[in-house]
Amino acid sequence: MNLPPLDGLRVFEAAARRGSFIAAAAELNLTPSAVSHRIRTLEDALDVRLFDRAHRRVVLTPEGAGYAASVAEALAILRSATRRLSANRADGPLAMTLSPAFALRWLLPRLTRFQQRHPDIELRFVSTSDVHDFRSGDLDLAVRYGRGDWPKLEAEWLMALDATAVCTPEVAAGGPPLDAPADVAHRVRIHVENRPDDWRMWLLAAGVEGVDPAAGPVFESVPVALEAALNHIGMVIADRQILARDLAEGRLVEPFDVHMPSTAGYYLVYPPGSAEDPRLRAFRDWMREEIAEMPGGSATDPRGSLRDKIEVRGDIFSTGVEWDADALS
Repeated sequence: MNLPPLDGLRVFEAAARRGSFIAAAAELNLTPSAVSHRIRTLEDALDVRLFDRAHRRVVLTPEGAGYAASVAEALAILRSATRRLSANRADGPLAMTLSPAFALRWLLPRLTRFQQRHPDIELRFVSTSDVHDFRSGDLDLAVRYGRGDWPKLEAEWLMALDATAVCTPEVAAGGPPLDAPADVAHRVRIHVENRPDDWRMWLLAAGVEGVDPAAGPVFESVPVALEAALNHIGMVIADRQILARDLAEGRLVEPFDVHMPSTAGYYLVYPPGSAEDPRLRAFRDWMREEIAEMPGGSATDPRGSLRDKIEVRGDIFSTGVEWDADALS
């Protein structure tokens, strides 16, 4: 049997991954009708219905779901081979996606140093939170928080997180003295919507009882919560590594020596076959140098080492509390 049209396979893979003809059309810069037409053509060529279409929704048929997995893998192999073929070329922008907190607080303040060292490498930042978007071929790398277990992707350790309570000097001085961790009861405590246990875990690590861990304003994301703290609204639980510059320059202070290390961390994530891309290698090496110069910076992957030190008590952690922020958006 002849191979079906490659363009039809590309459109089908995008529609299957996105679960929508409209989303696939936006990704591929096509109209929804063009996406529908190409998939109809593919279905006719295969003599198999790949999608059920009903009530303005499209759902993969069982045959379509099985075919989608094989097509995605085949296209990933083609993209990987293409990357290897062009690995020694340094033309075109290096496209990446970053967690918003990492981008705003860590990367942007340092980015001019990379540009000065590599003026020939153009960077392009793509807004997405899904590492699977590598399948579209629009990304070269991502910086993601996790444990390095993204299937079929390479993940290189960058740095761990070490969360603590921070605030501006004005907030620290604007009330009863912050002599002990229990004194956070006299300050507004800022929360992040998708990390509701931050303050509970910090209070537990500090051995503090009798302070409401849920009291205080809630913001939708880490970057917004940090801006609230920088605008003197109150105290927030945040990572010392991400805020290294704010702490070093005095915009934020850390009133208490209570930290919550994580068994996870930031990773540089990219498709197999991309490691020798000179643009990616230059960006990776520069990031490692920057991290190594930070207080407590490390290029060593601690997976497993911290977990061995954590004493579990029921459904919470005791003195060696683990702080696990799976969503940094």
